[in-house]
Amino acid sequence: MRISRKSALYKSPVWFLVPVVIYYAAFWIRPIISVIIESFTDKSGIFGFSNYVRLFSQSVFRTAFLNTVLFTIGSALIQFVLAFALALWLNKKFKFSNLVLFITLIPMAFPPAAVGILWKTGLYRFGWINSFLCALGLMNPTNPVDWMAYRNLSAIFMLVVVDTWTVLPSVMIILLAGLQNFNKEFEEAGWVFGATKFQTLKDIVIPIMKPTIITAMILRMIAAVQVWLIAVMIFGYNVVPFLVERIAYNVDVITFAKYARKDAYTISVIVAAIVLISVSLYLRASSDKKVGSEPV
Repeated sequence: MRISRKSALYKSPVWFLVPVVIYYAAFWIRPIISVIIESFTDKSGIFGFSNYVRLFSQSVFRTAFLNTVLFTIGSALIQFVLAFALALWLNKKFKFSNLVLFITLIPMAFPPAAVGILWKTGLYRFGWINSFLCALGLMNPTNPVDWMAYRNLSAIFMLVVVDTWTVLPSVMIILLAGLQNFNKEFEEAGWVFGATKFQTLKDIVIPIMKPTIITAMILRMIAAVQVWLIAVMIFGYNVVPFLVERIAYNVDVITFAKYARKDAYTISVIVAAIVLISVSLYLRASSDKKVGSEPV
């Protein structure tokens, strides 16, 4: 029985995407276009780059831009290394591995605001971190460290530590899922041909797990660029500025300032552009490396 082309088109699964397309067109694409137009329009309605020029001329914005880049690169690298090592360890299915997995997933239950409050109470001079270090004999009780006084790179590194404690389980669970779907025969074949464990990991496990690693890294980079709540909860506004923190500052703190709304729109476009460019470069670099590693 022949089925007409028109009938086959109506039965195509593509039609299931129509509600999603309508939803995004109404509630996502339209606001994005409006924000982009607003970012290129000054207070008098003239279309141009005046908002971007004004932002990049501000030292606090340049600092926020640099802090965001440093935080994104540092957190992504540290969290990937730790998460991958933890996933490899848990994948061995040792005794009590399920208990260890449960403990490592506990930070995922804390919302960002609760994480900020938890760590802020510990970073004071007489907080739980210094009390714990003093109990272990690693710190002089009469001269505790004032973690809240840290600024610049020290403050960024401290936020990377806090963020790593929070999101490490989510990165680890993605990599662990990829390892559990990994065919052990490939790894065993490498050992048969005399490869060491490190060579097997580098030349067999990681290349096969490349799609999973790319997914985990992209999700982590997108989340890292958007960091702001933990920094604000611990230090407050303007102490360790980030790009998204500048958006929140313009919207929540100086709502009625002259350029607050325009600056929030413009920074939003810049953050979106950074995310798109970073993901594109990472995908291209990963693709080029894959092509270059193929045998001729």
